[in-house]
Amino acid sequence: MEKLLLLTVLISTCFAEPIDLLGKVFVFSKESNVDHVKLLTPQTEFSSVTVCLRFLTDVKRNYGLFSLSTAAHNNDFVLYKINSEDVIRIHARDGGTDFLSLSFPPNTWHSMCATWRSDNGLAQLWVDGVPTIKRFIKSGQPIRGKPSTILGQEQDSYGGGFDAGQSFIGMISKVHMWNYVVSDSEIKRYMKDRSFTPGNVFNWRALDYVISGKVYVEDDPESV
Repeated sequence: MEKLLLLTVLISTCFAEPIDLLGKVFVFSKESNVDHVKLLTPQTEFSSVTVCLRFLTDVKRNYGLFSLSTAAHNNDFVLYKINSEDVIRIHARDGGTDFLSLSFPPNTWHSMCATWRSDNGLAQLWVDGVPTIKRFIKSGQPIRGKPSTILGQEQDSYGGGFDAGQSFIGMISKVHMWNYVVSDSEIKRYMKDRSFTPGNVFNWRALDYVISGKVYVEDDPESV
C-alpha cells in the first residue's frame, strides 16, 4: 500500500498540470539552506540560454537568484549577486564572469534578463531595460543533461549543496527561460511588461514547479 501511494505521488509530481502564475510572486521569507523552488522541464539540451525574471529584495549580501545544474556541471547556468552592491555574476558550463557598475536599490522591483551562447561563449545582461556590454564566459559545448533548476539558492552540488548565507530573501516573479538568445526587441517588450513570446523552457503563465521549505505563492503587489 505504501509503495502504491509513493508511486501515485511520483506520477502526480512528474505529470502535474502547469500553473498560470499571472499576478503572483514567489515569496522567500527567511535565510535558509532549505527553502527554494525547483522548476521542471523535460528538455535536456540548450545550445543557448535566455533567462528573464523580476525580483525585489532588501538583502545586500551575496545571494543566488537562478541556478541550473546538471550532473556534469554544478554551475551550468547561474545568476548570482555577489557582495558588491553593483555586480552580478553569470556562470555557464562552470565558467564565470562579473558584470559591473549595475544598480540595485533595495526594496525596488528589478527586471533582469541574461543571455549566453555556446557557439561563441558570449553572455550579456539586461537590467531594468538597459543592456550591459557582452563578456566571454565559455564556448564550444551546449548544456546537456537533465537539469536541476532552482530559484532562491545556488547549487554547490547537483540538486543541493545550499548555503543559507547565499540564499535569496525577497520576491521573484515573471520567470521565463528560452533555449535560444532572445532578440533585443523581445527583451525590451519583456522589460516593459508588453506582449512578448513566452519562454519555451519555463513560462510563468504555465509553470511546472515544486516548492521546498517556507516559500509562498502570494499576490503580486504590482498587479493589485
